[in-house]
Amino acid sequence: MEIEKTIATLHPLERKVLPALKETNSFDKIAEKTKLQKVEVMRALQWLQNKKLVRMSKNLQEEINLGENGLKYKEKGLPEKSFLQFVMKHEPCSLEELQKGTGLSREEFSISLGILKSKQLIDIAKEKTIIIKLSNKAREEGKKTSLLNKLFEVENFLNKPFPIYTSQLKDEEKKVLEELKKRKEIVKINIVKIITAQPTEIGNKIIMHGIQEKDILDRLTVDVLKSGSWKNKKIRSYDVSINVPNIFGGKRHFVNHAVDYIKKIWMDLGFKEMNGNFVQTSFWDLDALFVPQDHPARDMQDTFYIKEPAYGKLPQELMRRVKATHENGWTTGSKGWQYEWSERIAKDNLLRTHTTVLSAQTIAKLKKEGLPAKFFSVGKVFRNETLSWKSLFEFIQVEGIVVDPNANFKHLKGYLKEFFAKMGFPDVRIRPGHFPYTEPSCECDVWHSKKNQWVEVGGAGIFRPEVVKPLLGFECPVLAWGLGMERTIMEYYNITDVRDIYKNDLKQLREAKLWMK
Repeated sequence: MEIEKTIATLHPLERKVLPALKETNSFDKIAEKTKLQKVEVMRALQWLQNKKLVRMSKNLQEEINLGENGLKYKEKGLPEKSFLQFVMKHEPCSLEELQKGTGLSREEFSISLGILKSKQLIDIAKEKTIIIKLSNKAREEGKKTSLLNKLFEVENFLNKPFPIYTSQLKDEEKKVLEELKKRKEIVKINIVKIITAQPTEIGNKIIMHGIQEKDILDRLTVDVLKSGSWKNKKIRSYDVSINVPNIFGGKRHFVNHAVDYIKKIWMDLGFKEMNGNFVQTSFWDLDALFVPQDHPARDMQDTFYIKEPAYGKLPQELMRRVKATHENGWTTGSKGWQYEWSERIAKDNLLRTHTTVLSAQTIAKLKKEGLPAKFFSVGKVFRNETLSWKSLFEFIQVEGIVVDPNANFKHLKGYLKEFFAKMGFPDVRIRPGHFPYTEPSCECDVWHSKKNQWVEVGGAGIFRPEVVKPLLGFECPVLAWGLGMERTIMEYYNITDVRDIYKNDLKQLREAKLWMK
């Protein structure tokens, strides 16, 4: 009675898969026998396992398949066999005669020569030219049996029904496999998951009892109800306690969600957002920020320059002030960099190396009566850097400026502590640093609990008069910071390698938690 009750709950897929276990426990053969798709077989086995009718096991095995050359040699024969056949018919023969007569590629010819020499089947003599002939060992072997058939077990291996598994090979075959692994594109080894299923005691009883298909009704349709045919059949029971696949609703990429969260922090603090283009001139990206034109950051090793269009336009009046500031300090009280500033270099187009370029453009639009003012941006920047666990060549920078005649370094530290506290880093360290466009300058570090060390997340400081006065027209304290967003969000998402943020792993994307609003 209990068996019949269980049978009544079986899904159509389960009713097809369970009887197949009487003949095979191989996942692939079950799919072949039932003519079901593999996803359907897997679903049925999982349901049967949940009902304790089946036990599934998953093991990793080495699967062997033929590569490009393996398929070629299976059809046409091994190159060393062709090589030896030619020598047997035409010995002694020169290397030129051999290569022309066998039609082997240079690589195949070299491999065949090495293999036959290592097996002591050929002798190499140097007369007027290099001569190849059969060795004494080959002649003796040839008298006893067919030399070609005895010495080329590899061909027997290639004629096996692939794919095969390493665990199925005999010791002699494993030796052949090791030889083939050393050769190019003959065999391909993959680690695969082998799934097997065994019926439990109850499962075996159900198999022995037999499962009737025709007497069980899976769906109630209008026609079934009208005809009354359901009265002569058993209606399949539904097990509401059974496990079902997880359904993952659509959501934004966690990086985009983090960007929105960060923007909200700054807007809640009264900041306005700055926006701008990825492609900028060197003037706005570097010159306007008082970065000298011979600075290492301008090298191709650090900056991505644009090939077409290679040059952009410059704001003439501002350009004259920036030129004078670089050359002699203009009216800032500085001596400048003491070199001849080049307008052509300033016109070079590049992918912006920082969002500070937006700060420069924003300051240039401000007027005295509009102060104090606070701005932020969260945008992509591009650096020609080596990838590492903490560095990317394309990343998102969190930029901020406060233009305020009464601002000081304490205010800067306060803004940074407020931001990082909302990002989950109550412990912030500020170290003295150097940037061409800020003085004083500092490096910002946060404590990374997973790596148990301080991690640098960006730089900050107060813009130098050489930056502010040419842009704004008068001197005024401007607090500024540029922070790497990816490094800032790594700990929240339990990511220890910054490269993993953009690997687009489905499991990671589904499980990524959202930022608290």
